[in-house]
This record gives sequence, structure tokens and C-alpha cells, in this order.
Amino acid sequence: MVLHTESRKDQSCLIVHGPDQPGIVAAVAALVTRNRGNIVSLDQYSSDPSSGDFFQRVVFNRPDLSAAMPGIEADLARTLAPLGLTWTLTDRSIPKRMAILVSTSDHCLLELLWRHRRGELPVTIPMVISNHTNTAEDVRSFGVPFFHVPSAGPDKGAAEAQILKLLEGNVDFVVLARYMQILSPGFLDAVAVPLINIHHSFLPAFVGAAPYRKAKDRGVKLIGATSHYVTKDLDEGPIIEQDVARVTHAHSAQDLQARGAYVERAVLSRAVQWHAEDRVIRHGNQTIVF
Repeated sequence: MVLHTESRKDQSCLIVHGPDQPGIVAAVAALVTRNRGNIVSLDQYSSDPSSGDFFQRVVFNRPDLSAAMPGIEADLARTLAPLGLTWTLTDRSIPKRMAILVSTSDHCLLELLWRHRRGELPVTIPMVISNHTNTAEDVRSFGVPFFHVPSAGPDKGAAEAQILKLLEGNVDFVVLARYMQILSPGFLDAVAVPLINIHHSFLPAFVGAAPYRKAKDRGVKLIGATSHYVTKDLDEGPIIEQDVARVTHAHSAQDLQARGAYVERAVLSRAVQWHAEDRVIRHGNQTIVF
């Protein structure tokens, strides 16, 4: 169950990553204790106890957290740097700012907006940006600003520049909710925040247009969706979440597409929630999800 902002008050999330070695858990627990913190949850994973990588997520409560953060951060630097460990510390009462990019398909977009309105996603949504206008009315009905940035022709430079101007300084991460444009390497460098994408799981078998028609013609028995971080390698970024649904010969291509949309909505929502809750640690082209 997602914690609402009020219950996140004075809660911090600490992410620790580095070479595994004896004493890390004890060092982190002692650090939290001497800074008047109380551990609420702790998850950890080691790829190999003898010579692997160590990953840890600790949520702790500390009265007057905002005032104590500088001191805790200084203690973390003194304690963890000598062990070769990296760390991030966040105040859970401050929701991440999430922008959404979308084209004409609205199922993933509306799922995110609906879950946000219900308080199920610990984010704020400062804007939705689309290269079409068909979702504008729906977006504004949720009280979210909508921006239309057309992207026609082979040169996407002007559109990307306009999107970057809208995003700059206003977001902590971006979700591509069926945004059917390929973003350039220059854009990915300039945006400087994580991007999360969603697509059907037929890749690379059924690339291009009409994947569900191609899947129907091949008689597939499973359809699914993949949500991943965006990198310069198209659709090959670190995977956050996946799921599948069974289908049969009796399902039409339209049936497959409808079931695929359902899975896409669920998979993307989970990926967004986990990222917003600092549950995902990127490690090369993989992820550790707590």
C-alpha cells in the first residue's frame, strides 16, 4: 500500500550501493540510531557475499527530519565513503515531480492521472506534453497543465528544444506514456533526469507497425508489456517491470490489443510507483527492485 504524504512526514529513504563486505548493515543501523532515527523498513541484496555488489534500501523515521538532514548527510559521507559505498538520501514527504509525454493512445496516461488523483502515486504532475491534442481535455479535467508540442517531419530538433524548455528545472523524472517519437541522444543528455518508457513485449520479434496483427498471424499464446529506463539504445534500457497475459486462437487482433493495453497500464503504473518510492536501483543495464 502506498503511503500518503502526511504519513511520510519525517521519513527518509536511504539507498546504499557498493562492494559487499562485512559490517555494512551494522554501520548503517548504527548511523541511523545515533542520528535519532528509527528504522521502519530495510531491504538488502548481495550479488555475491564474497566479492559482489551490495544494495540496500532503508526507510527510517526521524523527528524534525528536514532540520537534521545536513547532519545525517555529513555522517553518511564520513561513514560510508571509507567503505567505497555510494548513497542517496531523500525526504519522503517531498513527492517527486513527474512529467508525462504522450501521443494519441490515452490508456497509460489516464491510468497514471487516475492513480495520482486517488493518492496512489507519491508524485506531483506539473505537466503533460503531447504531439497531438486529442488528450488535452481529459488531462485538464484532472487539473493538470497540458502542452501541445507538434513533432512533424524528419527533423525533431525544434520540438525537442521546446520540450526541454518546458521540462528544465520543473521535473524529477519523465514518463513516456505511449509517446510515439524516438528521442535523440542529444535530448537524453540534455534532459538530465530519468525517463521511463512502456511498450509491448513483442520486441524484437514483431517490430514496426501493427504488432498485434503480426502476433495474431503467428498464433502467439502470451502477450505482455515491459517498462524500462530510456537509454540511447532504443528499447534496451534497464527493465523495471514486466507482465504477461494468456491469449488463445479465439482472440482477434483487436482483443489482443485490448488485453495488451490493460497489461501496459498495470506495468507502467507499478514501474512509476517503484521509481517514485526509490525502490529501483540501477546497476549497469539491470535493476534491483525492492
